[in-house]
Amino acid sequence: MADLLKGALLLFVMLNPFLLSLYLRDLFEDLDAKTFAAVMTRGALIGGAVFAIFAIGGDRIFSDVLSVRFASFQIFGGVVFALIGLRYVFQGPAALRELRGTPEHIAGSIAMPVLIGPGTVSASVMLGARASIAQALVAIAITVTVVVVAVVILKRLYDAVKRRNAALVERYMDFVGRISALVIGTIAVELVLRGIDAWRPN
Repeated sequence: MADLLKGALLLFVMLNPFLLSLYLRDLFEDLDAKTFAAVMTRGALIGGAVFAIFAIGGDRIFSDVLSVRFASFQIFGGVVFALIGLRYVFQGPAALRELRGTPEHIAGSIAMPVLIGPGTVSASVMLGARASIAQALVAIAITVTVVVVAVVILKRLYDAVKRRNAALVERYMDFVGRISALVIGTIAVELVLRGIDAWRPN
C-alpha cells in the first residue's frame, strides 16, 4: 500500500495542478469556465487512458511493442518540453496558442504534451509495477480526477480575481509563467541527459 501511495503521489507531483494552470494560462483567458472544464475533462480522459495502458503494459510497450528503448522516449520528450519552455520564455502564452486549434479540437493538445510526458508515463509504469492492475487503475483515476478538479477550481478563482485586479493578475501570471517555463526547460534538459546516460554503454 505504501508503494501504491508513493506511485500515486509521484503521478500527482508530475501533473502538478498549479504548474498545469500556468501552462494553460491562455485557455484560462480565452475560454469560459464551462467550456474550459469540458475541454480539460476530455484531455484528462485521453491522458488517463494512456496512463492506464502504460500501467498495464509497463516498459514492455517500448521494448516489445515499439522495439525501442525507454531512453529514446526520455530524450524525445525532453526535447519537446525544452522547445515549449523556450518558446514560452521568449513569447509568453502566445507561443502556446500557436500550438492549439479551436476549443473543440484542443483536448488532444492538452493531453499531449501537457499531461502525457516522460515523467507521467514513468510514474504510470511504476504504479503498474508496484501494485496490482486494479489498484494501479484506481490510483490513476483518482489522481487524474483530483488534478482536473483542482485546475478547474483554479480557473474559477482566476476569473473571480481578474475581474477585480486584471492588471495585477496579468503581470503576476506572466512573470510566474516565464519563471515556470525556465523550470520546465531545466527538467527537460535533465530528461535528455538521463536518456543519454541510459542509452550509452557503461
